[in-house]
Amino acid sequence: MPLLTLSTDIGQQDFIVGAVKGQLLSAIPNLTIADITHYLPRENFAHAAYICKNAFAYYPENTFHIILLNVFDTPSTHFVLSKYKNQFIICPNNGIITMMAGEIPKDSIVLPIINAHTLIQITEQLTNVIQKLIKTNSIENLGTTGLVIEEKYMMKPIVSDNWMQAQILFIDNFENAVVNVSFEEFERERKGRNFKIVFKRNETVSMISKNYADVTEGQYLAWFNSAGYLEVAVNKGKAAELFGLENYKDKMLESGIAPENKLFYTTVRIFFE
Repeated sequence: MPLLTLSTDIGQQDFIVGAVKGQLLSAIPNLTIADITHYLPRENFAHAAYICKNAFAYYPENTFHIILLNVFDTPSTHFVLSKYKNQFIICPNNGIITMMAGEIPKDSIVLPIINAHTLIQITEQLTNVIQKLIKTNSIENLGTTGLVIEEKYMMKPIVSDNWMQAQILFIDNFENAVVNVSFEEFERERKGRNFKIVFKRNETVSMISKNYADVTEGQYLAWFNSAGYLEVAVNKGKAAELFGLENYKDKMLESGIAPENKLFYTTVRIFFE
């Protein structure tokens, strides 16, 4: 039984999500559809990539994933189809696939979108592609390899011998700040040394907690979350509100420059001793 996930920025106050599911189920009656989210942040591709990448990792091989993010930000004349980690990802050609994969996946093609002016017209064509994929389990002959796939990449922490400067990817629903440093990156740069995590000029943490319960209520902490990323949090509190922390916005990700008066509120610094 084929399995497909939907990740969109549409929300759930309109009929569109239901209509897309209806299209898919009418064409593929035995399809199972799982919702990842319908609230992908249009203004923060790093956050959107974080959600999709870490959710997709828990699905079985040959799962189909449709991402509908900023579909009409530019003329939607083609989508991208990639076979990545033995799963099929279909998304707009706007850089989200490289944000997730860190590169253009080797098995990637461009899907021409012909005479489609609405999302429903686009997803009708994507549904036809999925029908063919179910039959062949191959992306060959489904699209074009000659067109350019847009690339956009997650900003990496700035690293020196004794420090790292990382960026806040996003603020979650509990107002914890998720930072673009993985556990592996942290340990590689740490080299067994003591450390001090600094945010908002002079607030510091010098230990990694296992989870929120490691500290008393109202105390702040740093830990590596379920996705393996550094997170600054307050036990039963709101770290972002308390410390004025903010997302390192997409425009900053692209330019690498943050307004000086916002630097301490959008970045986290780690010093090694």
